[in-house]
Amino acid sequence: MNSYPLLSLAIWLPIVGGLLVLLLGSEARVALSRWMALAISAATLLLTLPLYCQFDSTTAAMQFVELAPWVERFSVNYHLGIDGLSLPLILLTSFIGVLVVISSWTNIANRLSGYLGAALIMEGLMIGVFAALDAVLFYIFWEAMLIPMFLIIGIWGGPNRVYATIKFFLYTFLGSVLLLIALIYLYLQSGSFSILDYHQLAISADVQTLLFFAFFAAFAVKIPMWPVHTWLPDAHVEAPTGGSVILAAIMLKMGGYGFLRFSLPITPDASQEWAGLMIGLSLVAVIYVGAVALVQTDMKKLIAYSSISHMGFVTLGIFLFSPLGVEGGIAQMVSHGFISAAMFLCVGVIYDRMHSRDIADYGGVVNTMPLFAALMMFFVMANSGLPGTSGFIGEFLVILAAFEASFWIALGLASSLVLGAAYNLWMYRRVIFGAIANDKVAALTDINGREKLVLVTLAVAVLALGLMPNPLFDVMHASVDALLDHVSQGKL
Repeated sequence: MNSYPLLSLAIWLPIVGGLLVLLLGSEARVALSRWMALAISAATLLLTLPLYCQFDSTTAAMQFVELAPWVERFSVNYHLGIDGLSLPLILLTSFIGVLVVISSWTNIANRLSGYLGAALIMEGLMIGVFAALDAVLFYIFWEAMLIPMFLIIGIWGGPNRVYATIKFFLYTFLGSVLLLIALIYLYLQSGSFSILDYHQLAISADVQTLLFFAFFAAFAVKIPMWPVHTWLPDAHVEAPTGGSVILAAIMLKMGGYGFLRFSLPITPDASQEWAGLMIGLSLVAVIYVGAVALVQTDMKKLIAYSSISHMGFVTLGIFLFSPLGVEGGIAQMVSHGFISAAMFLCVGVIYDRMHSRDIADYGGVVNTMPLFAALMMFFVMANSGLPGTSGFIGEFLVILAAFEASFWIALGLASSLVLGAAYNLWMYRRVIFGAIANDKVAALTDINGREKLVLVTLAVAVLALGLMPNPLFDVMHASVDALLDHVSQGKL
């Protein structure tokens, strides 16, 4: 299968397919748009499955490599490939892509073709980010994905969508400008735009520091890390449900991936020098932002702050420079993709019925939506790190790695689990339990077949990863070991 252009097909099928769905346009063709989008997203998922089935987990070398000259004068190539760091995130993207299409089947009232087309294009561009091995190609995918997300929030978002969209665009775009400057500098020093060449490029300590913070500006905003996190709650609150799912489940993971693909291997000495800062900022995100989530009155905003807190485990695990920490961070990215998607979809289910996200407007939902209440309870417990679910795996490994580095770091991480349980269960109790709060809650109907399919599928994924994590860890061992060996050797 390595001889087939699976990566190109996985990237360009949803992009071209999304454009075709956009061209359907007419409201009279809504049914065709739905089924066409579903077929394209399902085909993309099927294309990514052989990447896992044929993946050689014994090597850290790039696999399924595609290389063709693009702009030969400047040594720009169409260069794709994956290793154990990128494969799990590509599979996550294609899996979530199908669920986004199904979940948007009826809850987008206007311009459904445009919405589904933007979602498909976004999916292809995100897979491109995880597969690109040429810096120019990576940057094009990295920036281009802002456009469909900008449109999804700006056109199909809530009342303050324009403010949220502009804030989202400015934060992410300004951080990316410094990334572009760093990539141009690396090209001038190496004469190549190959990301793998940058890994071997000799760089002085001072330049490594400058490059590290240029990378930090782009990747920290995308995660987002504290204190550049304020765009995320606004974007989530205003985004439609599918937009929130894409944003939380996949887009935030690009920041963590950027640190693994760029910061650690290109600036290993600076990464070690500034690891204390990264760990400190991550702890603030994990603890302080978790406390902020505890006082939220909007369910979407609470889950958004929860996402920032959970992603703090990712950055902290990466900058502990241990196999447990890095693998725990990657596992946390995949797990958070499942759980955050499920949490936002749960909010979307009841929002579609009551058109309110305020916790105070609910109460007693279990009396009218018992199946929904059971599934939401499962996801709330997974979001709290319940053993046996995927939410436990990554956080547990990062805490173990933190114990090896410092008792106090581990204590800070462990305390966040209490906060996580507090804000998750506090929200759940007020929304789901108790007497029926009002006539609108009394009129609620339980989840339909389509909603059940999406939520049960995510529940199975959360449970499968929680009980059988080895298929995930097996593909990343060699790549993580090679990365940490490279970082330990440094460039000075």
